[in-house]
Amino acid sequence: MIRTYLSLAKSFVGIQRSTKTAKRMLSQTTPKSKPIEPKAARTTAGTGRPSDAAGEAFSRHRGPVSWAAFGVIAVASASAVGYFQVERERRLERAMGKVVSSTYRNGSEDEDEGWSPNPEFLARRKWKLTKYGWFPEEDAFGGAGKPAIGGPWSLVDLDGNLVTNKNFEGKWLLLYFGFARCPDICPSEMLKVGRVMDTLKKEHPNLAQKIQPVFVSVDPARDSLKVLREYGKDFHPSYVFLTGSPGQVQEMAKKYRVYVSKADETEDGDYLVDHSIVVYFHDDTGDLADCFTQSMRPKDVVEKIVERMTFVPSY
Repeated sequence: MIRTYLSLAKSFVGIQRSTKTAKRMLSQTTPKSKPIEPKAARTTAGTGRPSDAAGEAFSRHRGPVSWAAFGVIAVASASAVGYFQVERERRLERAMGKVVSSTYRNGSEDEDEGWSPNPEFLARRKWKLTKYGWFPEEDAFGGAGKPAIGGPWSLVDLDGNLVTNKNFEGKWLLLYFGFARCPDICPSEMLKVGRVMDTLKKEHPNLAQKIQPVFVSVDPARDSLKVLREYGKDFHPSYVFLTGSPGQVQEMAKKYRVYVSKADETEDGDYLVDHSIVVYFHDDTGDLADCFTQSMRPKDVVEKIVERMTFVPSY
């Protein structure tokens, strides 16, 4: 048994000596070499560690976008801008053609009413083609255009007949909103309109016969037909007095942007009505021609009326 262990030990020692001898022989026969360092990749993005000068110059002067790419982008951008400009002009011309040929009246297409950039505040204007391009038809309001005031309405005259704006086609209107129990302002304005009519009849009879003064009551609760009939006896005989239901009067006042407000009642139930003090002047087609304020003298109103009725466009 002891002999067996001794023989195994000798064999193990012999194997270790053989392994050491083999390693020593290999180290003596194999030449030593330096470890190979991996070369850095040369990229167009300018990153990495080039191993030579050419690669270093390449990465330092080349970026992600070349001059050729810049040229392509510039050409594409110029082409896009030019295209959109041409397309914009083409669409504008097409829109102007539709403006001139389009028809509007009370939301339907039955009469040429023109176009407005903001119909709520500026009235529609008709356009015409001149040698300089498309321009709105010239009127007394100038380039800014006239305000969007007026529209279809219906009221009742002193005979109880239904009257609308259509009844006054072909006439120039001097339209005033007031009430019969007004203590001073309404009578003053109505007398001023009467003096204007007398002056026009004397100096411009051909124009005077085309003008119709109209009074619209803003107090329909008290201004009955009988009251207005008595009230009208104190003013110019050419006046037409109109009234209607509260809804009719309110709708018309809204279209003319007339301020109307009932003041506080007194102990006996009487009250005043605050309202705008403006005389609206309409042409024979029903469009607004001008507005005359309280501060204007009869002479000033006459001059404006003559100017509007004899206005001739320059193109």
